[in-house]
Amino acid sequence: MKRPAYVTDKALKEFIKLALAEDIQDGDHSTLATIPKDLQQKAKLLVKEDCILAGVEMAEMIFKTFDKNLRVEVFIHDGENAKKGDIAFYVEGSARSILSTERLVLNCMQRMSGIATLTHDWDSRLVGTKTKLLDTRKTTPNFRICEKWAVAIGGGTNHRYGLYDMIMLKDNHIDYNGSITNAVKMAKDYVKTQKKKLKIEVETRNLEEVEEAVKAGADRIMLDNMDVPVMKKAVEIIGGKAETEASGGITREVLKDVAATGVDYISAGALTHSAHNVDLSLKAV
Repeated sequence: MKRPAYVTDKALKEFIKLALAEDIQDGDHSTLATIPKDLQQKAKLLVKEDCILAGVEMAEMIFKTFDKNLRVEVFIHDGENAKKGDIAFYVEGSARSILSTERLVLNCMQRMSGIATLTHDWDSRLVGTKTKLLDTRKTTPNFRICEKWAVAIGGGTNHRYGLYDMIMLKDNHIDYNGSITNAVKMAKDYVKTQKKKLKIEVETRNLEEVEEAVKAGADRIMLDNMDVPVMKKAVEIIGGKAETEASGGITREVLKDVAATGVDYISAGALTHSAHNVDLSLKAV
């Protein structure tokens, strides 16, 4: 499947370089001590529980970055259903290279598959509605590229990638600044002065703040920790003048009710911070 725009070869190679350096440093001494340099072997990626598989393309890049001569034969691709007992791919080549990259490959794929599986499950509850499921910035430092990529693989939509690609005026911004009206005006002036093409989103906590955000001209209004009846009223107040996003305390059980209010987006940190790792193993053949 097509990668999101932020998943560039440059970004992936930098991530892989740092991750391998963290793990190996001056050498994988267990492997160097026991495995002959010229030994050629084969391993399989074994799926040990049903899931939406994610991280296959990442695994291929890890193998190739470490050893360009490793060969990967893929049977299950990113975003596809995998069943317990399936073999996702074979990797063949230097036994040393396979062993030295094994843990990084598994760490990425187990985490990414868990996020993709959870995202797919949640997103399936929004089928038939106009509402899109978003992730958040509640990600693991230095692992965001994998986690947000996994959300996209699972069928979700990425929110802003970081602090640089959207202006989001959250409660602390508003409280420090003094008012939504002033904060939005300053943000618009900043965007114009800096010649940035950035949307301005405002987090609101009650209907009074929703009305203020609409009048201030926010591009998107977040309805934070509102119950469903209040959220429905907020959508009516906004009346299409801005995009709407429900956030805060979102669970799987309330997704359909929240979508029924007419919001454009539902954002949930749980997609990345509460997904469990899928059980996968790399086994010698």
